[in-house]
Amino acid sequence: MPGRVVFLLEEPSMKVFLQEFLPRVAPAWRHGEHFLLVPHEGKSDLEESIRRKVKAWREPGTRFVIVRDNDNAECGALKQRLLGLCTGSRHEVIVRLVCQELEAWYLGDGSALQAAYPESTQAIRNLLRRHRDPDACNKPARELMRAIPQFQKQAAARRLGRLIDADTNRSASFRVFVAAVRHLALATTRSQV
Repeated sequence: MPGRVVFLLEEPSMKVFLQEFLPRVAPAWRHGEHFLLVPHEGKSDLEESIRRKVKAWREPGTRFVIVRDNDNAECGALKQRLLGLCTGSRHEVIVRLVCQELEAWYLGDGSALQAAYPESTQAIRNLLRRHRDPDACNKPARELMRAIPQFQKQAAARRLGRLIDADTNRSASFRVFVAAVRHLALATTRSQV
């Protein structure tokens, strides 16, 4: 019987984003009851936490989703290294890499960006023309800060978590993440019937 889904997150802004986004993509889920969001202060903090939490977690049926920025690493090797930190755990662990960082997911939905920052519509259009593949943008946060003067990570995460379309986003890493969430939500729903 599947238990809660625990998201181990690299940064606080991902938690803010997912607090807004997850109820939209998995409406039956309730924070605390069906899922937990555990933010960390960067990659080192996350990786140290993975070693401890995944192995020591006592709640039966818990499934973990590790969400970490790729930051231009080789995806396959990074995923294997993160899964290696979980060796010896009896819990299911899924790793989802964000290519290259959370803000690439925002670049994947130009309509959401323009709705969140209507005063910067033209700058956003120009940015999107330069970055047709959001996952290939090396520093999307920096690009967004240049194009949108009022862009701030936490506020953007909140705004865009409410707006990003789960089905039309151009970011491949986002679509893979959404597919995993939907699969986990379906498994949770089935186990409660």
